[in-house]
Amino acid sequence: MLPESEPDAATIAASETRTRHWSSKQQGKRVRYGSAEHKLMMCRMFEETFNPYRPSVLRWPTLDEAALHRITSLPIWDIAVQTEGKARLRMAAYARTVADPDMRNVLAQNAWEENRHKEVLSKMVQHYGIALVPEPPYEYPQDPEWAYLVTGYSECIDSFFAFGLFKVAHDSGLFPPELIDTFEPVMQEECRHILLFANWVAWHRRNLSLLQRIAFEWKVFRVWCFLGLERMELAKSLDADGNEHAQDNNFTVTGAQSVTTQDLSVAELMATCLSENDRRFSGYDPRLLRPATMPFLVKLALPVLRFFERRKRK
Repeated sequence: MLPESEPDAATIAASETRTRHWSSKQQGKRVRYGSAEHKLMMCRMFEETFNPYRPSVLRWPTLDEAALHRITSLPIWDIAVQTEGKARLRMAAYARTVADPDMRNVLAQNAWEENRHKEVLSKMVQHYGIALVPEPPYEYPQDPEWAYLVTGYSECIDSFFAFGLFKVAHDSGLFPPELIDTFEPVMQEECRHILLFANWVAWHRRNLSLLQRIAFEWKVFRVWCFLGLERMELAKSLDADGNEHAQDNNFTVTGAQSVTTQDLSVAELMATCLSENDRRFSGYDPRLLRPATMPFLVKLALPVLRFFERRKRK
């Protein structure tokens, strides 16, 4: 049930605790990934950590001229709104293909929450007068599983860097704390989304036949190739009027200079992303799988980045 009015401080605190901390009632028992028990654990986690905030009653703080300029000049709002619009449709489309009722329900809830993210962004840009290009039509995916994989892995990449950038923005003092607090539930919700996705992937692949598993792994490989190419170039899209717009898909990696005045090195930003990633997942049952690809790659790259930054300072 969503609140009809702005919740009080006690309600917000209770929701925050429930959203960030969850453990299965069957403590200490080893979980076999892909089992019915594993499925039940991830579904209960997602359902029981639901945060009942309502976009229409979020409080948007008054910004001074400098802060308002920083917000409106960030080159992310068009692609952010459109990304959430695509995500809600893709997840809902895939949920319709899932036979298991428990998994179908949580994937449908995931789609509903993506739509709520879009509402939050829409309310914010409307409040601060941020001009957006007309949204393009959202097309129903021909291959719902491919679309869901693209969305899921893309969120795993973007959320990892967004966690770090959000921390940098919080510490920089360039944005009012009230604005950061307003977006905090959305950030933690993204953490829940990719936690669900990582466990869905493990559950799904363990329940495929050999031939289905080969086809699935080939599809996953192609998804990663697609996402890698996508992030090496500007995304070009058509709006509702047929006009082409170029947008930076890689803002979560390159946008630190937009949220802080500090001279933040790439290594420092990556270290912040790692620590924030660990912090946001720390409250969930450790037997649930975490997205591992981006943390693994960044941990490999950090010593190299630090070596070259030390040489550059000499």
